[in-house]
Amino acid sequence: MLIKLLFIMLLLLMVIHLFCALPAIIKGQLSRPLSHYLGRRLLIAVMLLGLVVIALLTGVIQPNPNPYTL
Repeated sequence: MLIKLLFIMLLLLMVIHLFCALPAIIKGQLSRPLSHYLGRRLLIAVMLLGLVVIALLTGVIQPNPNPYTL
């Protein structure tokens, strides 16, 4: 359950950084450059990927062995 909560929190954080970068894209001027927000999103994506790999290796989540069957 903790892993799922971390997934959700990291995905929400990615969406928040996406919307924080929106004024920088529209107006072109902010106190922070656009690369700041893109770098944060990249860091969060790497953390999410690492969390998925760790969860798969520890057996917390299990992949579907055959995508065509339920």
